[in-house]
Amino acid sequence: MGGGDDGSADTVRQRGLAKMAEVYGTEFQNYPGDHFAMTADHLFAEIWSRPGLSIRDRRLILLGALTAQGLMDTAGIQIGAALRNKELTEAQLHEIALFLCYYVGWPSGTKLDLLVGTIVAQQKKAARKQAEAEGESESSVLSEDRTPSGDAVQSDAVPSE
Repeated sequence: MGGGDDGSADTVRQRGLAKMAEVYGTEFQNYPGDHFAMTADHLFAEIWSRPGLSIRDRRLILLGALTAQGLMDTAGIQIGAALRNKELTEAQLHEIALFLCYYVGWPSGTKLDLLVGTIVAQQKKAARKQAEAEGESESSVLSEDRTPSGDAVQSDAVPSE
């Protein structure tokens, strides 16, 4: 990278922070240290920003890899982000877990499925609390799942493709 504006360390860091916010649906602040620098500047500013795959595509691959390795804490972060960003519905996440049972083992796929249920429940509870604080009705908070294109799906239904 050159010393110009597009390749400056500050510009790379800002691109990385912006991509992190897009991927996770929440803002990130800058932190010192080499580990954070590699995460923001390389992983997010360069790798997650490459053309050819959408964030949703990358997240699907990552969920499979994390489940195969038994890294459920990190898979949980990805599930929460996929739901927040409306990339995947609850039903689609349960279907992914079932599908992965056959490729990474039933115990790992089942752990992912249980984690999906836990995270969905946590997000619904947080949404209810926020709605109560803002005076909204519970029915507006507990609306059905939506596909990325906005179509309604039942939470326990398997989307047809």
